[in-house]
Amino acid sequence: MPTEPPPTGWVFPDVADLPAGRGADDLVGMGADLEPGTLLAAYRSGIFPMPSDDPDLGMLWWSPVERGVLPLEGLRVSRSLRQSARRMEVRLDTAFDEVIAACSDPRRDGAWIDEQVLDAYSRLHHLGWAHSVEAWQDGRLVGGLYGVAVGGLFAGESMFHRVRDASKVALVGLVDLLRDEHADRRLLDVQWRTDHLASLGVVTVARPAYVELLGRAISVPLPKAFR
Repeated sequence: MPTEPPPTGWVFPDVADLPAGRGADDLVGMGADLEPGTLLAAYRSGIFPMPSDDPDLGMLWWSPVERGVLPLEGLRVSRSLRQSARRMEVRLDTAFDEVIAACSDPRRDGAWIDEQVLDAYSRLHHLGWAHSVEAWQDGRLVGGLYGVAVGGLFAGESMFHRVRDASKVALVGLVDLLRDEHADRRLLDVQWRTDHLASLGVVTVARPAYVELLGRAISVPLPKAFR
């Protein structure tokens, strides 16, 4: 089971009280730190960190007005993706450091994972809260994703691939891990909906609806694979 770290001294805004209509902002805070207790308090509040390009602003904290989520029953698996999945093996937490390093590669378009983020989530992994889901082919890591599991919430952070469909195969593997007797209350959060993620079944939910889904999910036990 995960080890609960010391509580944070920072106070996050109550997302339920934030504006959610036209003109509302995804950005809800700046500063704080990336200690394990701070990160867990943020996820439990519906908030996640992402660094700014401006070092003077410090860490930025986000709660999207329109949140991207993947309903477990809504995952779309094409015929070609099924074929790719048959050629790969999905593993859990056997190469977390390699996965997050690949996700943080500065040569990637839109790269945002810096050294402090990499270090913070590695610490969360060693405490049992952050996990990698990996796609392997012929003994080689070819893709994967990482995220944070808190109760019935899995908050996806980033994914990568080295061969076609490898990150998608990892996502299919993650959904399989989350499909248990509590699947109807689990929440797979992907932060923002993109066209790529929409093709896999990701939808958006308004911030108030996300808060309700999160409240249901947090009280659910972790999937057995993550305990």
